Amino acid sequence: MGYGNAVQKSHAFDERQRFGVDLGWFRAILLTSVLALAACTRPTGDFDRARPSVIHDDLMPAVGENAARLRGDPVSKFNYTNDEKLLRDRGWTLIRPPWTKDWIGGTMVELSRTRVLPETEGRVPPDLYLIYLRSDKFRSSDARYDKIAADATGDASLVMPFCEVALRVQKADDERLRVLRNQKVTTEETYDGAKARVWENRVMIKWVGQALRYRIIAYKKALKGLEIETPSQDRVWKVNNAIRELEGQVRLAEASCEANNRYGQDKPAKKSRIYTGWGNERPPVQK
Repeated sequence: MGYGNAVQKSHAFDERQRFGVDLGWFRAILLTSVLALAACTRPTGDFDRARPSVIHDDLMPAVGENAARLRGDPVSKFNYTNDEKLLRDRGWTLIRPPWTKDWIGGTMVELSRTRVLPETEGRVPPDLYLIYLRSDKFRSSDARYDKIAADATGDASLVMPFCEVALRVQKADDERLRVLRNQKVTTEETYDGAKARVWENRVMIKWVGQALRYRIIAYKKALKGLEIETPSQDRVWKVNNAIRELEGQVRLAEASCEANNRYGQDKPAKKSRIYTGWGNERPPVQK
């Protein structure tokens, strides 16, 4: 995980010696400036998809690249593969706050996504989700429970598609490192760039895992709060099932995302009849 750290840190030390700049003050000024720019979360369009933005697509990533170099994190100038782009696109839907208007959590995520802050520091405070549910956006107490269930179910449906891409990226990274070991590399930039990209991909995958665990905490806290504030027993079961489904998908993802064929089975496992309609998975026996 620390590829190229020694080289990056030595470069940062050289910059400090050359310009006589206190990098601590520089970081503080840099962070303050970017916080002002990122005070509003990344703009979204239909279905909460990210909209193009000069600030969020160009300016903040440029500042974040310099910030990453200053703190000694590897930075790659390589172009992204199609899967690496897809990894980040699908990951964004899982690391951003469940409520896209959450400017506190959204700002934290955006500062980390653009590398102004380390990626794994982009944690969305779990308590903010319950605060959102308590807002006057919801006219019905049942609607608040339904929102938790819908968000947890939606997250669960995104976990395995992300993992499929993550597995392909990891395999490509393994091949990249194999070629790097066996092929003579002519420039230090190519060598450092390859290892830095592997590091960046691994951090992205780790960040998504962390974000999912924080989402589960947020959903559980919200459910406990609503059970006391606006009890609705018929909705609690539904929400608990949705959260358990998400937890199950996250556990499968943490087990290398190979749950569909973990034991070398030729056929996929049959669906459970408990949750999808008793006796409907196969035709009845003909006498």
